[in-house]
Order: sequence, then structure tokens, then C-alpha cells
Amino acid sequence: MTVNLEVDLGGITLADPVVMASGTFGYGFGYEGLVDPDKVGAIITKATTREPWAGNPPPRIAETPCGMLNAIGLENPGIKVFLSEYLPRLRRNGVVVIVNIAGRTLEEYVELASILETSKGVAGIEVNISCPNVDRGGMQFGTDPEAVYDVVQSVKRETHLPVMPKLSPNVSDIAEIAKAAESAGADAISMVNTLQGMAVDIEAKRPILGNVFGGLSGPAIKPVALRMVYQVYKAVDVPILGGGGIMSAKDAIEFLLVGATAVSIGTGTFVNPRLAIEVKTGIEDYLARHGHTCLHEIVGAAVL
Repeated sequence: MTVNLEVDLGGITLADPVVMASGTFGYGFGYEGLVDPDKVGAIITKATTREPWAGNPPPRIAETPCGMLNAIGLENPGIKVFLSEYLPRLRRNGVVVIVNIAGRTLEEYVELASILETSKGVAGIEVNISCPNVDRGGMQFGTDPEAVYDVVQSVKRETHLPVMPKLSPNVSDIAEIAKAAESAGADAISMVNTLQGMAVDIEAKRPILGNVFGGLSGPAIKPVALRMVYQVYKAVDVPILGGGGIMSAKDAIEFLLVGATAVSIGTGTFVNPRLAIEVKTGIEDYLARHGHTCLHEIVGAAVL
């Protein structure tokens, strides 16, 4: 049976529904020889800011049961370096590139969107309004519906590219946040970012992370992420990029069944660099085994 894995993620055409999440895959170059970047549906770049960001002080990573904490702090070389060095290389490799943008002010998001509007090779923009480990920007925009509306609407005014805000799970009502984003013109919703957490060194009697708090990712957060995708699917009509703790094709299929149009692979890549390829093959096998010829036939099938 021939299975069509192609999906439309809010105006971004993907050959398959498996997307490399922002941050954990960098720009794809570090995985060369293990995973060809053009063999996955899309790459969402590491967060890109107007000026270079140094990130947080070390230690930046702590292992936890069933996951990890990170407090990288969106370290990146800035938009100029991304456009001059990284994007051309991705473009030559035929990668579908979604650029994750972050800022400390609304004006910075707007400026980045304006710059990317005229940048060849960009398929869409993921708006990072949910990073839990930066002092300004990030999550402060993503936990208030009015702020979410303002950021998304302002970015949409500056670009014709598909715009996809990345939502924070550190909120009381994820559906309300998603509806605000949709009302502002979001073409798709990306979810979820990491849960805020911390770890303690009992011998040193101090927090392990230099930033004290960090973002929890990995299998530990999957039940929370699934619940939130389910809720958002029932609340909005735009496509959802769902993820959080995906470690296998089974995990990814669960996200599709509760409403995700596509899935993002993050922390699992650290454990298995070829996870995205295995997930893609597993989804295809599952569809064929159940008599489905295209992916959209199962999206939301488990939503009651």
C-alpha cells in the first residue's frame, strides 16, 4: 500500500510530518553522517535573536529521571551570522527551514520578522514566546493571552511567511493562549516548550544549574504535552506541531491521534540521533498496517 506522508503545516508543505525541534538539532550540521537534514520534514533552527546572545552561566544541563533540565539561555550568534553562514548552507542541502526567533522586546520580534520576510530559503517562522530560562522575553510573552496576541499580530504584520508561535506549558489554560494566537493570525501552533524545573546538589547544598531554574524535557513531560495538544486541538482550527518527550514512533503516533498535524523531535535526538528517521518509518508502517493511505486520516482520531 502506498502511503502519503505529506502534510500542510499552516502553509508550510512537509514531505513527512517529522520536524526537528528548535535547539536540540542546532542547524543540523552537527548530525552530518548520522542524519541528512533533508531527510526529515523540516528543521526548526536554534533560536535566533537580533544580536548575539551569550546564554546563561554554566552548568547549563542536568540529567533527571526520564528527562533532562537545560538552561542554555538561547545562546546564538545573531541574525546576521545566521543569514550569512548557516541559511545558505541549509538552502544548498534542500532543507525545509523554519526559523525560530526570540527577543527581549516586541520590537525585536518585529525586526526579525521583517528581515526574514526577504530572506530566500525560509519556509516559515516559529515565534519563541515560551523559553523558561531567560530573564527577559521568552516566557513572559507566552503566559498572558494579550501579550501572545500582540506578539503574533505584530509579527504577522511584517511578513507573508507562515507564523507559528511556540506555546509554553507553564500556564493555567493552554487553550486560552492558543485561541489568542489564532485570533492574532497564527497559521499554526507549535507546542509544547519545556516545563520549568530545577535540580539540587545535596553535597554542595546549592542548585545544580547556574541559572537555578531550567526547562524540563524528555519522556517525563509527554503525558502533559499530550493533554495540552488534545485541549488545543479542540479549541482552535489551525494545524498543530506537537511534541514533548517523543522517543519512538508510538509516541509520535499518540500526538497525531490527539490532534497534531506534525510532530517535533527534541531531546530524544540526544539519545538516538537517528530517531527522526525511525519515527518517520514507524508512522508510515502504522498507517499501512491500519489501511490508511494518507496521514490526515488519523489526525485527531482519538479526540472524543
